[in-house]
Amino acid sequence: MAIEIERKFLPADGSCGNTVTPTLARLLSLAVSIALVLIAHTSSAAPDEDLLGKADGYPVGRDLRQAYQQTYIVGSFSAMDRLSPSCTLPPASVPLPLNKAAAEAEFRYQFRGQTLTLDDYMRRQRATAVLVLKDGEIAAERYNYDRTPTMRMLSNSMGKTVVALALGKAREEGLIRSFDDTAATYVPELAGTLYGETRIVNLMRMASGARYVEDYSSNDDRARFTAAVRRDGTAKAARIIVERADEEGRRFNYAGAQTQVLGLVLRAATKRTLCDYVAEKLWQPLGAEAAATWLLNPVDQMELAQGGFNATVHDYARLGWLMANNGESGGRSVVPAEYLLDMTDPNRQPEAFRPGHMIYHGSRYYGYGFQTWLLPGSDRRFALLGVYGQAIYVDPALKLVMVHTAVGKDASGDASGNHLGAERAALWRGVAAHYGR
Repeated sequence: MAIEIERKFLPADGSCGNTVTPTLARLLSLAVSIALVLIAHTSSAAPDEDLLGKADGYPVGRDLRQAYQQTYIVGSFSAMDRLSPSCTLPPASVPLPLNKAAAEAEFRYQFRGQTLTLDDYMRRQRATAVLVLKDGEIAAERYNYDRTPTMRMLSNSMGKTVVALALGKAREEGLIRSFDDTAATYVPELAGTLYGETRIVNLMRMASGARYVEDYSSNDDRARFTAAVRRDGTAKAARIIVERADEEGRRFNYAGAQTQVLGLVLRAATKRTLCDYVAEKLWQPLGAEAAATWLLNPVDQMELAQGGFNATVHDYARLGWLMANNGESGGRSVVPAEYLLDMTDPNRQPEAFRPGHMIYHGSRYYGYGFQTWLLPGSDRRFALLGVYGQAIYVDPALKLVMVHTAVGKDASGDASGNHLGAERAALWRGVAAHYGR
């Protein structure tokens, strides 16, 4: 671009010439500088661009099965509501402003003996977007693979935390009397089932005690449950989970089926769809700028509560900001502050669910609150996490949020050899350290 500008407007001797005014010369110089900056920022490719369909404009899959194939995953993860029935959550009439900071922050993080920057991260990992929000302002923002701020990105399991927030709101309104009630108290169709006879609080902590394997293989319990949901609906699908490995409330065992049952509880307690209730009670009050969508199961028109939520990166930042402010947005309470602490404070969880004690995939790094991951350390920090690399990190004391969307090579992110989850956590620690801790 810079070469073309110079050839078109400047004489062969390199001077400005008699036909170029000083003002035009300054404009040309500015244009050349901008062009060079753009070239510098785009000269390094994002990982696996060709594998992910760059030549075809990052195409969207024909259906949900094709959406997870490498050629289609970038396009599909920002267009899932085109591949499945969905409902819409309208935005706020007056969105919460998200202004850019006067100067962009320059983050550094340590990973495997290297000191790296945010731009390094975008060249190393298959992130589609990273946005850092500090004190309500955008401190940094990056996109890969031609993704843009207006695209709705798939949450995967980050949507579970949205369900937990809605449950807290329903209890505040008296629609749910107590989280010590069983799921069947509100959903009679679940009477006599394992999940139906489990207390809501233990479903929220992923502690139903059910024998359930969710390792994202083609024949795990998640695949079996999902197939039953698509065939028979959520309430009937819950009947295939019949064996307890532990007493409820004793041990963490991650299983999206529990969130799907919580979705049934919400619909029954509020007598409304999740889309309607969450839109009115959470999405609009937190100041969302764009419409969100929730994928529906065609058989029973039930929202895919465990991971079918879609929103823009900026609105995910507003969601994180709501949680960083203990349930407040724009100076008013959206979700009770005490409930946010119940969700996210390790000290309010049983010891077996705190960081350093809870075992997940052989590690004691994370703890788990109400559908929310708890991070280790002396300060309260927590995260919304979803497979293939989705995350929202929150530090309430620093008023700091980091949104991360991605198209990892596999569901876990780390199993592919690129260690997406580990480097993402290192980036977050670097962002937090930039602001003092």
